[in-house]
Amino acid sequence: MARNIGSRYTAHQILGRGSAGTVWAGEGPEGPVAIKLLREDLASDQELVGRFVQERTALLGLDHPRIVGVRDLVVDGNDLALVMDLVRGTDLRTRLDRERRLAPQAAVAIIADVADALAVAHAAGIVHRDVKPENILLDMEGPLGPAGSHPALLTDFGVAKLIDTPRRTRASRIIGTPDYLAPEIVEGLPPRAAVDIYALATVLYELLAGFTPFGGGHPGAVLRRHVTETVVPLPGIPDELWQLINQCLAKAPASRLRASEVGARLRELQPMLAGMPPLDVDEPDAEPQAEPYEDETPAAPGEVRRRGAVPLVPGAAPADSNRDTHTSMRVPAPDELAGGARGTARAPRTPGQRRPGSARHKSDTVRKRRIVLGVAGVVVAAALGVGGWLAASGGDSEVSPRDSQQSVPAEP
Repeated sequence: MARNIGSRYTAHQILGRGSAGTVWAGEGPEGPVAIKLLREDLASDQELVGRFVQERTALLGLDHPRIVGVRDLVVDGNDLALVMDLVRGTDLRTRLDRERRLAPQAAVAIIADVADALAVAHAAGIVHRDVKPENILLDMEGPLGPAGSHPALLTDFGVAKLIDTPRRTRASRIIGTPDYLAPEIVEGLPPRAAVDIYALATVLYELLAGFTPFGGGHPGAVLRRHVTETVVPLPGIPDELWQLINQCLAKAPASRLRASEVGARLRELQPMLAGMPPLDVDEPDAEPQAEPYEDETPAAPGEVRRRGAVPLVPGAAPADSNRDTHTSMRVPAPDELAGGARGTARAPRTPGQRRPGSARHKSDTVRKRRIVLGVAGVVVAAALGVGGWLAASGGDSEVSPRDSQQSVPAEP
């Protein structure tokens, strides 16, 4: 059912829903648009509306081929909406769901495009704060790049900042998506441009490996890993590419590259990645799911929880998609962050290999121990049987004392 958004736009079809609001395909004076209509409770927050209007000039000024342009911001009664370009394609999360991981050259081409978008935003003083596959759109109508990759565009600028107002979130809370949060955010520091670089490197790692370097399990465990653990190298990629990823995942924000440097260096590496197939690694075993994290809603029976944001493109997700744009979490206390193991993160495995400490690895270890103990038990039983036979014979056998005193070596 169509509805008017302000006096200039008409929304025709719901593309998706998220925690921040609903995305519609619509029409405006200049043609098709995507309209992100924020929730009514957000629209009724006068402080947020004020911030929304203040951000208008900056968001409208973000003009770059790799940025989904914001055409207008609408404040009309209970309607609070961002009007954006409508991209004909899909989001990067949907492609990952289909392919699991990408060829290195294609992954690098996509991230280089997003780095260009971030360079423009950072130069304008805007931090995205929510870089992740759901917010990276692939333009299926654009020219193909290296390894057949479609042009990538970054969307949802300003949404994280609009939601993260002083009245809506306290200093003791985190707004973001756990897998992509920079450690300084976890520690409660204000977000700077370097948080986008950390998230971008996390996405690149995910495109190559099929999983994020610090994800898996309870959100609190994910946050702790960002602060206390170091990333594990990915096997099978050039050292130059790994060094770039590693530097962008540095715990110290000042040690990370700038967005413009990331884009330039990735394009320099593209020729050496030509023809390289997707990596053949298995995801580390997931940790057991703990209790819901404070205000997290428990999953319904059979429900599969997915992280991420609503795509702004037709057909990328069902209309009733339940992907969250952001997750609100408590900032872990210093003792909680210090409680984690200070080592490397979950290591990727070659296919079929068990991760040390995983449930399946422990199961294999227990099975091996049972086999060893079973063999030892047979040997001991046999020895006891010999001793019993000797006792029953009254010592008349010709077995020498030395033979009868032999002991069974203990199994390690």
